[in-house]
Amino acid sequence: MVNFDFHAPTHVIFGKDTEKLVGKETAKYGKKALVHFGGGSVKRSGLLDRVIASLQEAGVAVVTLGGVQPNPRLSLVREGIALCKKEGVEVVLAVGGGSTIDSSKAIAVGVKYDGDVWDFHGGDKNGNKPTVTDRLPLGVVLTIPAAGSEMSNSCVITNEDGMLKRGSSGNGNRPDFAIMNPVLTYTLPAYQTACGATDILAHMMERYFTPEKHVDLTDRLLEAGMQTLIKNAPIALANPEDYDSRAEIMWVSSLAHNDMLSCGRVSDFSSHQIEHELSARYDVAHGAGLAVIFPAWMKYVYKKDVMRFAQFAVRVWGCSMDFENPEFTALEGISRMEKFFQSIGMPIRLPELGIDDQHLREMAEKCKKSNGDGTQGKFTALNSDDIYEIYKLAL
Repeated sequence: MVNFDFHAPTHVIFGKDTEKLVGKETAKYGKKALVHFGGGSVKRSGLLDRVIASLQEAGVAVVTLGGVQPNPRLSLVREGIALCKKEGVEVVLAVGGGSTIDSSKAIAVGVKYDGDVWDFHGGDKNGNKPTVTDRLPLGVVLTIPAAGSEMSNSCVITNEDGMLKRGSSGNGNRPDFAIMNPVLTYTLPAYQTACGATDILAHMMERYFTPEKHVDLTDRLLEAGMQTLIKNAPIALANPEDYDSRAEIMWVSSLAHNDMLSCGRVSDFSSHQIEHELSARYDVAHGAGLAVIFPAWMKYVYKKDVMRFAQFAVRVWGCSMDFENPEFTALEGISRMEKFFQSIGMPIRLPELGIDDQHLREMAEKCKKSNGDGTQGKFTALNSDDIYEIYKLAL
Protein backbone atom coordinates (compact mmCIF):
# COMPACT_ATOMS: atom_id res chain seq x y z
CA MET A 1 0.00 0.00 0.00
CA VAL A 2 1.01 3.57 -0.61
CA ASN A 3 0.68 6.09 2.22
CA PHE A 4 -2.65 7.88 2.40
CA ASP A 5 -4.43 10.71 4.19
CA PHE A 6 -8.19 10.08 4.24
CA HIS A 7 -10.60 12.79 5.37
CA ALA A 8 -14.30 12.67 4.46
CA PRO A 9 -16.08 15.14 6.74
CA THR A 10 -19.46 15.38 4.98
CA HIS A 11 -22.40 14.80 7.33
CA VAL A 12 -24.71 12.38 5.51
CA ILE A 13 -28.43 12.36 6.35
CA PHE A 14 -29.87 9.38 4.46
CA GLY A 15 -33.38 7.98 4.04
CA LYS A 16 -37.04 8.69 3.46
CA ASP A 17 -38.33 12.24 4.09
CA THR A 18 -34.86 13.51 5.04
CA GLU A 19 -35.29 16.58 2.83
CA LYS A 20 -37.67 17.86 5.51
CA LEU A 21 -34.58 18.43 7.68
CA VAL A 22 -32.88 20.77 5.21
CA GLY A 23 -33.96 23.98 6.94
CA LYS A 24 -32.78 22.89 10.36
CA GLU A 25 -29.46 21.66 8.96
CA THR A 26 -28.79 24.70 6.80
CA ALA A 27 -29.53 27.09 9.67
CA LYS A 28 -26.47 25.71 11.47
CA TYR A 29 -24.29 27.34 8.81
CA GLY A 30 -25.98 30.62 7.98
CA LYS A 31 -29.14 32.70 7.90
CA LYS A 32 -29.20 33.49 4.19
CA ALA A 33 -28.88 30.74 1.59
CA LEU A 34 -28.36 30.59 -2.13
CA VAL A 35 -30.52 27.72 -3.39
CA HIS A 36 -28.89 26.56 -6.63
CA PHE A 37 -30.62 24.16 -9.01
CA GLY A 38 -30.89 23.09 -12.64
CA GLY A 39 -33.94 22.81 -14.84
CA GLY A 40 -37.63 22.33 -14.22
CA SER A 41 -37.65 18.87 -12.62
CA VAL A 42 -37.12 20.12 -9.07
CA LYS A 43 -39.92 22.63 -9.66
CA ARG A 44 -42.35 20.18 -11.28
CA SER A 45 -41.85 17.63 -8.51
CA GLY A 46 -42.50 20.23 -5.82
CA LEU A 47 -39.11 19.55 -4.22
CA LEU A 48 -37.86 23.10 -4.69
CA ASP A 49 -40.94 24.53 -2.97
CA ARG A 50 -40.58 22.07 -0.08
CA VAL A 51 -36.91 22.93 0.35
CA ILE A 52 -37.58 26.68 0.34
CA ALA A 53 -40.45 26.25 2.81
CA SER A 54 -38.23 24.24 5.15
CA LEU A 55 -35.52 26.90 4.97
CA GLN A 56 -37.93 29.74 5.66
CA GLU A 57 -39.52 27.85 8.55
CA ALA A 58 -36.04 27.55 10.07
CA GLY A 59 -35.47 31.29 9.70
CA VAL A 60 -33.18 31.08 6.67
CA ALA A 61 -33.70 33.74 3.99
CA VAL A 62 -33.55 32.43 0.43
CA VAL A 63 -31.95 33.63 -2.80
CA THR A 64 -32.45 31.35 -5.82
CA LEU A 65 -30.40 30.69 -8.94
CA GLY A 66 -31.46 28.07 -11.48
CA GLY A 67 -30.24 27.18 -14.93
CA VAL A 68 -27.47 24.66 -14.26
CA GLN A 69 -26.81 22.54 -17.35
CA PRO A 70 -25.11 19.16 -17.64
CA ASN A 71 -21.38 19.89 -17.85
CA PRO A 72 -21.91 23.04 -15.70
CA ARG A 73 -20.77 26.32 -17.20
CA LEU A 74 -18.28 28.81 -15.81
CA SER A 75 -20.49 31.75 -16.81
CA LEU A 76 -23.27 30.63 -14.44
CA VAL A 77 -20.72 30.07 -11.68
CA ARG A 78 -19.52 33.64 -12.09
CA GLU A 79 -23.13 34.85 -12.04
CA GLY A 80 -23.70 32.93 -8.80
CA ILE A 81 -20.59 34.40 -7.19
CA ALA A 82 -21.71 37.93 -8.03
CA LEU A 83 -25.22 37.21 -6.74
CA CYS A 84 -23.92 35.83 -3.44
CA LYS A 85 -21.71 38.86 -2.89
CA LYS A 86 -24.53 41.28 -3.75
CA GLU A 87 -27.08 39.56 -1.50
CA GLY A 88 -24.78 38.76 1.43
CA VAL A 89 -25.35 35.00 1.12
CA GLU A 90 -23.88 32.99 4.00
CA VAL A 91 -24.42 29.39 2.82
CA VAL A 92 -24.89 27.66 -0.56
CA LEU A 93 -27.40 24.83 -0.97
CA ALA A 94 -27.34 22.62 -4.07
CA VAL A 95 -30.62 20.92 -4.99
CA GLY A 96 -29.90 18.44 -7.76
CA GLY A 97 -27.23 16.11 -9.09
CA GLY A 98 -23.54 16.32 -9.83
CA SER A 99 -23.67 19.28 -12.19
CA THR A 100 -25.63 21.39 -9.71
CA ILE A 101 -23.38 20.33 -6.86
CA ASP A 102 -20.20 21.13 -8.78
CA SER A 103 -21.56 24.52 -9.83
CA SER A 104 -22.44 25.17 -6.18
CA LYS A 105 -18.97 24.12 -5.05
CA ALA A 106 -17.35 26.56 -7.46
CA ILE A 107 -19.67 29.37 -6.35
CA ALA A 108 -18.97 28.70 -2.66
CA VAL A 109 -15.22 28.80 -3.36
CA GLY A 110 -15.35 31.81 -5.67
CA VAL A 111 -17.16 34.03 -3.19
CA LYS A 112 -14.19 33.79 -0.82
CA TYR A 113 -11.48 34.09 -3.49
CA ASP A 114 -9.99 37.40 -4.65
CA GLY A 115 -9.06 36.13 -8.10
CA ASP A 116 -10.99 34.37 -10.87
CA VAL A 117 -12.55 31.08 -9.77
CA TRP A 118 -11.29 29.45 -13.00
CA ASP A 119 -7.81 29.54 -11.46
CA PHE A 120 -8.81 26.47 -9.42
CA HIS A 121 -9.64 24.57 -12.63
CA GLY A 122 -7.46 25.88 -15.42
CA GLY A 123 -4.39 26.78 -13.38
CA ASP A 124 -1.52 28.89 -14.62
CA LYS A 125 0.56 28.24 -17.76
CA ASN A 126 2.42 25.48 -15.90
CA GLY A 127 -0.80 23.83 -14.74
CA ASN A 128 -0.37 24.96 -11.11
CA LYS A 129 -3.63 25.56 -9.26
CA PRO A 130 -4.36 27.30 -5.95
CA THR A 131 -5.61 25.21 -3.03
CA VAL A 132 -9.09 25.84 -1.62
CA THR A 133 -8.46 27.31 1.82
CA ASP A 134 -11.78 29.07 2.38
CA ARG A 135 -15.33 28.94 1.00
CA LEU A 136 -18.91 29.51 2.02
CA PRO A 137 -20.56 26.60 3.85
CA LEU A 138 -22.08 24.15 1.40
CA GLY A 139 -25.00 21.72 1.64
CA VAL A 140 -26.62 19.31 -0.80
CA VAL A 141 -30.07 17.83 -1.39
CA LEU A 142 -29.20 15.02 -3.80
CA THR A 143 -31.61 14.08 -6.60
CA ILE A 144 -29.36 12.16 -9.02
CA PRO A 145 -26.93 9.46 -7.83
CA ALA A 146 -24.08 9.48 -10.33
CA ALA A 147 -21.19 11.88 -9.88
CA GLY A 148 -20.68 11.22 -6.16
CA SER A 149 -20.06 14.95 -5.81
CA GLU A 150 -22.15 15.01 -2.63
CA MET A 151 -19.14 13.60 -0.73
CA SER A 152 -16.23 13.99 -3.15
CA ASN A 153 -13.27 16.33 -3.15
CA SER A 154 -13.67 17.11 -6.84
CA CYS A 155 -15.43 19.84 -8.81
CA VAL A 156 -15.61 19.86 -12.62
CA ILE A 157 -16.57 23.00 -14.56
CA THR A 158 -16.70 23.76 -18.30
CA ASN A 159 -15.26 27.03 -19.57
CA GLU A 160 -17.19 28.10 -22.67
CA ASP A 161 -14.07 29.95 -23.86
CA GLY A 162 -12.42 27.04 -25.64
CA MET A 163 -14.93 24.51 -24.24
CA LEU A 164 -12.43 23.33 -21.66
CA LYS A 165 -13.80 20.90 -19.09
CA ARG A 166 -11.44 20.88 -16.12
CA GLY A 167 -11.51 19.68 -12.53
CA SER A 168 -10.43 21.01 -9.17
CA SER A 169 -9.54 18.61 -6.36
CA GLY A 170 -9.04 19.06 -2.64
CA ASN A 171 -10.80 18.50 0.65
CA GLY A 172 -12.09 22.07 0.55
CA ASN A 173 -14.52 20.90 -2.13
CA ARG A 174 -16.28 18.39 0.12
CA PRO A 175 -19.80 19.56 1.14
CA ASP A 176 -20.53 20.13 4.82
CA PHE A 177 -23.71 18.05 4.67
CA ALA A 178 -25.63 15.95 2.18
CA ILE A 179 -29.30 15.02 2.43
CA MET A 180 -29.97 11.83 0.49
CA ASN A 181 -33.50 10.47 0.04
CA PRO A 182 -33.69 7.64 -2.53
CA VAL A 183 -37.39 8.40 -3.09
CA LEU A 184 -36.36 11.63 -4.83
CA THR A 185 -34.80 9.51 -7.61
CA TYR A 186 -38.01 7.65 -8.50
CA THR A 187 -38.91 10.08 -11.28
CA LEU A 188 -35.52 10.05 -13.02
CA PRO A 189 -35.78 9.12 -16.71
CA ALA A 190 -34.39 5.67 -17.48
CA TYR A 191 -31.56 7.13 -19.57
CA GLN A 192 -30.46 9.37 -16.72
CA THR A 193 -30.58 6.47 -14.28
CA ALA A 194 -28.43 4.41 -16.65
CA CYS A 195 -25.96 7.25 -17.21
CA GLY A 196 -25.65 7.65 -13.46
CA ALA A 197 -25.06 3.94 -12.96
CA THR A 198 -22.33 4.01 -15.59
CA ASP A 199 -20.60 6.97 -13.95
CA ILE A 200 -20.70 5.21 -10.56
CA LEU A 201 -19.22 2.04 -12.04
CA ALA A 202 -16.53 4.09 -13.79
CA HIS A 203 -15.51 5.78 -10.54
CA MET A 204 -14.84 2.36 -9.05
CA MET A 205 -13.05 1.04 -12.12
CA GLU A 206 -10.76 4.08 -12.20
CA ARG A 207 -9.62 3.04 -8.75
CA TYR A 208 -9.58 -0.69 -9.43
CA PHE A 209 -7.05 -0.49 -12.25
CA THR A 210 -4.01 0.48 -10.24
CA PRO A 211 -0.29 -0.26 -10.54
CA GLU A 212 -0.23 -1.20 -6.83
CA LYS A 213 -0.10 -4.95 -6.17
CA HIS A 214 -0.86 -5.34 -2.44
CA VAL A 215 -4.25 -3.68 -2.07
CA ASP A 216 -6.41 -6.69 -1.29
CA LEU A 217 -8.87 -4.95 1.05
CA THR A 218 -9.76 -2.12 -1.32
CA ASP A 219 -9.84 -4.60 -4.23
CA ARG A 220 -12.55 -6.52 -2.39
CA LEU A 221 -14.45 -3.39 -1.37
CA LEU A 222 -14.40 -2.14 -4.96
CA GLU A 223 -15.56 -5.51 -6.26
CA ALA A 224 -18.44 -5.48 -3.78
CA GLY A 225 -19.40 -1.97 -4.85
CA MET A 226 -19.28 -2.83 -8.54
CA GLN A 227 -21.35 -5.99 -8.04
CA THR A 228 -23.90 -4.03 -6.01
CA LEU A 229 -24.27 -1.53 -8.84
CA ILE A 230 -24.45 -4.22 -11.54
CA LYS A 231 -27.17 -6.05 -9.61
CA ASN A 232 -29.33 -3.08 -8.68
CA ALA A 233 -29.24 -0.85 -11.78
CA PRO A 234 -31.42 -3.22 -13.87
CA ILE A 235 -33.86 -3.56 -10.95
CA ALA A 236 -34.25 0.21 -10.67
CA LEU A 237 -34.72 0.51 -14.44
CA ALA A 238 -37.41 -2.19 -14.44
CA ASN A 239 -39.17 -0.81 -11.37
CA PRO A 240 -38.30 2.88 -10.86
CA GLU A 241 -40.05 2.99 -7.44
CA ASP A 242 -38.13 0.07 -5.94
CA TYR A 243 -36.79 1.78 -2.83
CA ASP A 244 -34.17 -0.83 -1.99
CA SER A 245 -32.44 -0.75 -5.37
CA ARG A 246 -32.57 3.06 -5.45
CA ALA A 247 -31.08 3.19 -1.96
CA GLU A 248 -28.26 0.80 -2.87
CA ILE A 249 -27.41 2.86 -5.95
CA MET A 250 -27.50 6.16 -4.07
CA TRP A 251 -25.20 4.96 -1.31
CA VAL A 252 -22.71 3.19 -3.57
CA SER A 253 -22.56 6.40 -5.63
CA SER A 254 -21.25 8.28 -2.60
CA LEU A 255 -18.84 5.56 -1.50
CA ALA A 256 -17.51 5.18 -5.04
CA HIS A 257 -16.14 8.73 -5.06
CA ASN A 258 -15.53 9.87 -1.48
CA ASP A 259 -12.00 8.36 -1.65
CA MET A 260 -12.51 5.65 0.97
CA LEU A 261 -11.99 3.12 -1.83
CA SER A 262 -8.82 4.95 -2.94
CA CYS A 263 -6.98 4.42 0.33
CA GLY A 264 -3.57 2.82 -0.12
CA ARG A 265 -3.77 2.64 -3.90
CA VAL A 266 -3.04 4.84 -6.91
CA SER A 267 -6.10 5.59 -9.09
CA ASP A 268 -5.97 6.07 -12.85
CA PHE A 269 -8.74 8.44 -14.05
CA SER A 270 -7.44 8.71 -17.62
CA SER A 271 -10.79 7.45 -19.00
CA HIS A 272 -12.54 10.31 -17.22
CA GLN A 273 -10.15 12.87 -18.71
CA ILE A 274 -10.51 11.36 -22.19
CA GLU A 275 -14.30 11.47 -21.85
CA HIS A 276 -14.24 15.06 -20.61
CA GLU A 277 -13.15 16.12 -24.10
CA LEU A 278 -16.20 14.38 -25.57
CA SER A 279 -18.68 16.00 -23.22
CA ALA A 280 -16.99 19.39 -23.54
CA ARG A 281 -17.07 19.39 -27.37
CA TYR A 282 -20.29 17.47 -28.01
CA ASP A 283 -22.17 18.08 -24.74
CA VAL A 284 -22.95 14.37 -24.38
CA ALA A 285 -24.02 12.93 -21.03
CA HIS A 286 -20.90 12.08 -19.04
CA GLY A 287 -22.08 8.55 -18.21
CA ALA A 288 -22.87 7.79 -21.84
CA GLY A 289 -19.46 9.00 -22.87
CA LEU A 290 -17.82 6.81 -20.25
CA ALA A 291 -19.71 3.76 -21.52
CA VAL A 292 -17.98 4.34 -24.86
CA ILE A 293 -14.52 5.34 -23.66
CA PHE A 294 -13.90 2.85 -20.84
CA PRO A 295 -14.10 -0.31 -22.98
CA ALA A 296 -11.85 1.31 -25.60
CA TRP A 297 -9.31 2.26 -22.90
CA MET A 298 -9.40 -1.30 -21.56
CA LYS A 299 -8.77 -2.82 -24.98
CA TYR A 300 -5.80 -0.51 -25.45
CA VAL A 301 -4.10 -1.03 -22.05
CA TYR A 302 -5.09 -4.49 -20.75
CA LYS A 303 -1.78 -6.12 -21.74
CA LYS A 304 -0.05 -3.85 -19.24
CA ASP A 305 -1.41 -6.14 -16.49
CA VAL A 306 -3.40 -9.01 -17.97
CA MET A 307 -3.87 -10.69 -14.59
CA ARG A 308 -5.58 -7.65 -13.08
CA PHE A 309 -8.02 -7.56 -15.98
CA ALA A 310 -8.56 -11.31 -15.64
CA GLN A 311 -9.23 -10.83 -11.90
CA PHE A 312 -11.76 -8.11 -12.79
CA ALA A 313 -13.43 -10.49 -15.25
CA VAL A 314 -13.68 -13.34 -12.73
CA ARG A 315 -14.56 -11.45 -9.55
CA VAL A 316 -16.83 -8.76 -10.98
CA TRP A 317 -18.38 -10.31 -14.10
CA GLY A 318 -18.39 -13.99 -13.12
CA CYS A 319 -16.14 -15.21 -15.92
CA SER A 320 -14.35 -18.55 -15.61
CA MET A 321 -10.58 -18.24 -15.32
CA ASP A 322 -8.64 -19.66 -18.24
CA PHE A 323 -5.30 -20.33 -16.56
CA GLU A 324 -3.66 -21.35 -19.83
CA ASN A 325 -4.86 -18.19 -21.58
CA PRO A 326 -5.62 -15.40 -19.07
CA GLU A 327 -5.81 -12.93 -21.95
CA PHE A 328 -8.97 -14.68 -23.11
CA THR A 329 -10.49 -14.20 -19.65
CA ALA A 330 -9.49 -10.53 -19.60
CA LEU A 331 -11.13 -9.88 -22.96
CA GLU A 332 -14.24 -11.82 -21.93
CA GLY A 333 -14.63 -9.48 -18.94
CA ILE A 334 -14.46 -6.44 -21.22
CA SER A 335 -17.07 -8.01 -23.50
CA ARG A 336 -19.42 -8.72 -20.60
CA MET A 337 -19.06 -5.13 -19.42
CA GLU A 338 -20.01 -3.85 -22.88
CA LYS A 339 -23.05 -6.14 -22.91
CA PHE A 340 -24.07 -4.80 -19.49
CA PHE A 341 -23.87 -1.23 -20.78
CA GLN A 342 -26.02 -2.17 -23.77
CA SER A 343 -28.53 -3.94 -21.51
CA ILE A 344 -29.17 -0.73 -19.57
CA GLY A 345 -29.48 1.39 -22.71
CA MET A 346 -25.99 2.83 -22.92
CA PRO A 347 -23.99 3.32 -26.13
CA ILE A 348 -20.64 1.57 -26.55
CA ARG A 349 -19.40 3.27 -29.74
CA LEU A 350 -18.92 6.92 -30.69
CA PRO A 351 -21.27 6.84 -33.72
CA GLU A 352 -24.10 5.95 -31.33
CA LEU A 353 -23.50 9.40 -29.83
CA GLY A 354 -23.44 11.01 -33.26
CA ILE A 355 -19.65 11.43 -33.14
CA ASP A 356 -17.39 10.67 -36.10
CA ASP A 357 -13.62 10.85 -36.51
CA GLN A 358 -13.49 14.55 -37.42
CA HIS A 359 -12.19 15.91 -34.09
CA LEU A 360 -10.45 12.88 -32.57
CA ARG A 361 -6.92 14.21 -33.02
CA GLU A 362 -7.90 17.64 -31.72
CA MET A 363 -9.48 16.13 -28.59
CA ALA A 364 -6.45 13.91 -28.01
CA GLU A 365 -4.18 16.95 -28.08
CA LYS A 366 -6.49 18.97 -25.79
CA CYS A 367 -6.97 16.16 -23.27
CA LYS A 368 -5.57 17.16 -19.90
CA LYS A 369 -2.12 15.67 -19.24
CA SER A 370 -1.79 15.44 -15.46
CA ASN A 371 1.62 13.79 -15.28
CA GLY A 372 4.72 15.96 -15.20
CA ASP A 373 6.02 14.47 -18.45
CA GLY A 374 2.98 15.50 -20.47
CA THR A 375 1.16 12.18 -20.22
CA GLN A 376 -2.14 11.11 -18.67
CA GLY A 377 -2.95 8.16 -16.41
CA LYS A 378 -1.40 6.18 -13.58
CA PHE A 379 -2.19 2.58 -14.58
CA THR A 380 -0.10 3.26 -17.66
CA ALA A 381 0.99 6.65 -18.98
CA LEU A 382 -0.75 7.80 -22.15
CA ASN A 383 0.48 10.47 -24.54
CA SER A 384 -1.62 12.24 -27.18
CA ASP A 385 -0.99 9.49 -29.74
CA ASP A 386 -2.19 6.85 -27.27
CA ILE A 387 -5.33 8.85 -26.53
CA TYR A 388 -5.97 9.23 -30.25
CA GLU A 389 -5.75 5.46 -30.69
CA ILE A 390 -8.24 4.98 -27.83
CA TYR A 391 -10.68 7.34 -29.53
CA LYS A 392 -10.27 5.32 -32.75
CA LEU A 393 -10.99 2.08 -30.88
CA ALA A 394 -14.24 3.68 -29.70
CA LEU A 395 -15.50 4.21 -33.25
